[in-house]
Amino acid sequence: VQLQASGGGTVQPGGSLRLSCAASGISGTIFLINNMGWYRHISSDKSELIARFFGPGDNTNIGDSVKGRFTISRDKDKNTVYLQMNNLRPEDTDIYHCHANIWTPATDSVGYWGQGTLVTVSS
Repeated sequence: VQLQASGGGTVQPGGSLRLSCAASGISGTIFLINNMGWYRHISSDKSELIARFFGPGDNTNIGDSVKGRFTISRDKDKNTVYLQMNNLRPEDTDIYHCHANIWTPATDSVGYWGQGTLVTVSS
């Protein structure tokens, strides 16, 4: 399974970016993406949840630091989630990582990380 993230870049404060993360390489036709979303500040100790879908419905978690500015959406047919980031601030500068927990009959639930995409907010 691969998570391909894209959409990062450099923007001025107050600007917008849209990140995409597409899951591919899932074996078989029976699978469930239990949760999928975005994190930043990933280290060996801690990561900050930015936004994710979780559970069987359209439940979402949005991080406190980005509420009201960032929104998450998805295209289930494409196994893709999007992060619309508006009113960006310099403190949003970071590498954003996509994560998904995917269940298949063969593997049970497994967590996957994408390669990360850099967002830089600077004037």
